[in-house]
Amino acid sequence: MKILCVGRNYAKHIEELNNERPDSPVIFLKPDTAIHAKDQPFYIPEFSNDVHHEVELLVKINKVGKYIDQKFAHKYYDQIGLGIDFTARDLQQKLKDKGLPWEISKAFDGSALIGDFLPKSSLLSKQNINFELKKNGETVQSGDSAHMIWKIDELIAYISQYFTLKTGDIIFTGTPEGVAAIKPNDVLEGFIENNKLFRLQVK
Repeated sequence: MKILCVGRNYAKHIEELNNERPDSPVIFLKPDTAIHAKDQPFYIPEFSNDVHHEVELLVKINKVGKYIDQKFAHKYYDQIGLGIDFTARDLQQKLKDKGLPWEISKAFDGSALIGDFLPKSSLLSKQNINFELKKNGETVQSGDSAHMIWKIDELIAYISQYFTLKTGDIIFTGTPEGVAAIKPNDVLEGFIENNKLFRLQVK
């Protein structure tokens, strides 16, 4: 399986990082070694002093597809989940400033927290999926799929032009505003419409 991630998919998040709004989805990948082991704490890596949480809706692909038409994209997934794209922001900024690839700031071991999934059919509206991240009991990020620049079906159609999607692949669909550094002893909890899909201790 592979992890496909979407950057800059929420306007306010683009603004908070002073990034340019792209003309098409920004796509990057994480290897399977980036998957954080379930029921284990997240250890802040020694190479960064500024690791940020980025909570995101996840889509799990349920069948093989290539050059998927947007109108058929909904047939390629039946579960929606929640996760965190951990980002070594200090390292990422140094690499961006030099015009270099920044995978090591995004795709390092354990950088992809994949929480539980919900049946798509259990959600009231695929167009308005509400989600949030709580840090130490306080909401620090909240989002709504309605605010995505590119919606889920658009992303699947776009990504499948370049990468064959396979059963079990997971798409991280982008993060809303409110990203911030994590610290040892933080507790992160993720929710979709009041369903808790993960709880994580930071070390």
